[in-house]
Amino acid sequence: MYIDQFADYLRLERNYSPKTVASYRRDLVLFRQFLTDTDAGLDLLTADRDTVRLWVVDMMDKGEKSTTVNRKLSTLRSFYKFLRMKGITSHSPVQGIKGPKNKKPLPQFVKESDMDRLLDEIDLGEGFMGVRNKTVIAVLYETGMRMAELIGLDDRDIDFGTRTIKVTGKRDKQRFIPFGKELDEQLHRYLDARAEAFGQMEGAFFLSQKGERIPRHQVYLLVKDALSRVSDVSKKSPHVLRHTFATSMLNHDAELGAVKELLGHNSLQTTEIYVHTTFQELKEIYKQAHPRA
Repeated sequence: MYIDQFADYLRLERNYSPKTVASYRRDLVLFRQFLTDTDAGLDLLTADRDTVRLWVVDMMDKGEKSTTVNRKLSTLRSFYKFLRMKGITSHSPVQGIKGPKNKKPLPQFVKESDMDRLLDEIDLGEGFMGVRNKTVIAVLYETGMRMAELIGLDDRDIDFGTRTIKVTGKRDKQRFIPFGKELDEQLHRYLDARAEAFGQMEGAFFLSQKGERIPRHQVYLLVKDALSRVSDVSKKSPHVLRHTFATSMLNHDAELGAVKELLGHNSLQTTEIYVHTTFQELKEIYKQAHPRA
């Protein structure tokens, strides 16, 4: 009952996506099951700190990653905060509980020379599909937007007069991303190819070969295929192009706060990871170039 109430709150009042709500619900169901398995008399309202600590230990013993454990603890914190707000309980068994430290791997990115080769030399296909694929790569790399933001683009979101793209990010937060002459020309080439393939139309900007809004799996596969032609990075996802955008901006002396706004991050701390990425790149260049490295 309480889990259902919390899910409704997240969906209706916090405007969380169905996928996020399902993730919260799943974490809570697992915690409730752990309580039952540990002690038949325990439930969500009678759980205490010791029980939560036991759950953390149990997850770690089962090989759960620290990021997963901390995410589930975050779910509990939000859940009990909701219960307290509604007056259902007066305490939180998660208060004072610290999760395991997360190891933060540096985000992967594609070298600028490889991206130049991909956009200027590599053939990504013929006709509408080829132009669309190249435009998707260009937009992801030159704006840093998320894959879901790209999929959600409509024609009205692109203002060629001011050369800005209105992006709707997480929790429906909107931001404007500027773009340059080269992307302007590529976007127009795409619109011409789209009109030739499907006629003049308005609505979804990026289309599938069937003339419908491009689905998630198509974006992922076309990016994976394109990056595999120029780079040996282990991850070849649209998010790698977002990392590449941020890293390139900072490598060319962009101010950290500006990159934060362009990426749509809530916290500067999230953006700072790319500073470490650029430093790591400098270290690699130093080791390769200096004779005494």
